[in-house]
Amino acid sequence: MRTLRAFTAAGAAALLATAGTATAAPSPPPAPTAQLTDAQVDTAVRRLDATVAEMMRRTGVPGLSVAVVHDDKVVYLKGFGLRRVGDPATVNPDTVFQVASLSKPISSTVAAGALKDPADFDRHTELPGFALKDPWVTSHVTTADLLSHRSGLPDHAGDLLEDLGYDQAYILDHLRLAPLSPFRASYAYTNFGFTAGAEAIARSRGATWQKLSADTLFKPAGMTHTSTEFQAFVDAPDHAATHVKNADGTWSPRFVRDPDAQAPAGGVSSTARDMSRWLRLQLSGGTLDGKRIIPADTLARTHLPEIVSQPPASPTGRTGFYGLGWNVGYDDAGRLRLSHSGAFELGANTAVTMLPLEKLGIVVLTNGAPVGLPDAVAADFFDTAEHGKATTDWLALTGALYAQINAEGRSPTDYARPPAGAKPAGEDSAYTGTYENPYYGKATVAATSEGKLTLSLGPEPMVFPLTHYDGDTFSFETAGENAVGRTGVFFSPSDRTVRIEYLDADHLGTFTGG
Repeated sequence: MRTLRAFTAAGAAALLATAGTATAAPSPPPAPTAQLTDAQVDTAVRRLDATVAEMMRRTGVPGLSVAVVHDDKVVYLKGFGLRRVGDPATVNPDTVFQVASLSKPISSTVAAGALKDPADFDRHTELPGFALKDPWVTSHVTTADLLSHRSGLPDHAGDLLEDLGYDQAYILDHLRLAPLSPFRASYAYTNFGFTAGAEAIARSRGATWQKLSADTLFKPAGMTHTSTEFQAFVDAPDHAATHVKNADGTWSPRFVRDPDAQAPAGGVSSTARDMSRWLRLQLSGGTLDGKRIIPADTLARTHLPEIVSQPPASPTGRTGFYGLGWNVGYDDAGRLRLSHSGAFELGANTAVTMLPLEKLGIVVLTNGAPVGLPDAVAADFFDTAEHGKATTDWLALTGALYAQINAEGRSPTDYARPPAGAKPAGEDSAYTGTYENPYYGKATVAATSEGKLTLSLGPEPMVFPLTHYDGDTFSFETAGENAVGRTGVFFSPSDRTVRIEYLDADHLGTFTGG
């Protein structure tokens, strides 16, 4: 506001001083221009082999695949490392990876092809079984609101339901119970809000999301090894297993991540070769090999800022925005920078970055849980293109950011260490029984023959052994994509309720017994 007031006052004074005289209209600042030469890009490309090798050595991530596109040409396409630890098969440009949330800009490309008119993004979203807590918001929410995470849904709303085994229909139906922050005035990243927006487009065309994606983008663009269905990934003979890091620093393929419930937001699997075709399409305004695949105007709409996602951290910092499936930013030269990362804690990490003005983009796919590797490779590449060399240790920076993210949501209580003088638990009968929750469904507490208690959650259900902590407080080890270590279970025998700590971030985690 200070800058705006100063400008207004100065402008008024100038108008008064020149009253009655002709003045030229002020000129807008010049548009940014391309600055990178072919030689600069070539330097960055030549560095990639060494960069990838060194970063893989530092992290231990088993496998990685990279594609770089410049001026509508694939200038780098290569695989590194192993598809699966313990198996000699190596990664190549046609190895299929789960791309996690890099699915979002791919899905917004599908949306741009399906909608045809940019104004269609601003039409009300109608999807059977989907509603938000506020009826007015439900009646006004649009595709753009959902694809840009500005619907008011809480951060990652519905993800814990997916972890417990609920399907897409159940999750979308139960989002109506989630509390809302101010509509279109707040940003919160929500896989299932995004999924609702995409699924509504598919339903309106009488198609599944996979069929719409294939017919609109994958087949026309020749992305022959790309799918939104988990089974297609599993069935691909040349696919990269997901890996997590062990305590001793080694990596193991210990988990399987089935993201079908949030297919538009996180369910795409693809190869570096297919992704290079998608990069070419993006950087050419929707055309590929001389053929129009996606309308230029609807594709351009996906690249526009829709909501502030990252306010500047300092007076000299830059604001980050989210568009339709894209992180949208502008660099010091005023150039548009589009990016997105993907991360499965159960074993995948990916990244894409593009400078459309330079017609330059890179995509990095890995088969290891997020430690910052793909983001660092991409950042190092663009840094080298700009400056001839990396100006910082990008892996140290991105690794620290992911470590910070991974620490979020963990309980401040160390349940592995009961307090001195901990009170004994009550009789098993004080806790056992069935409890109901409108959002999370049924919870069952049962006593085992060994004298232990278990907690069962979800439709299957999932069974968690309970460990006593203090009095009526127990704990269990969380599991799944959003696991946060040990979490508290707080019984209140007098009113037959139980509150589960990690399910209660949005005050939805209290279950009531009969």
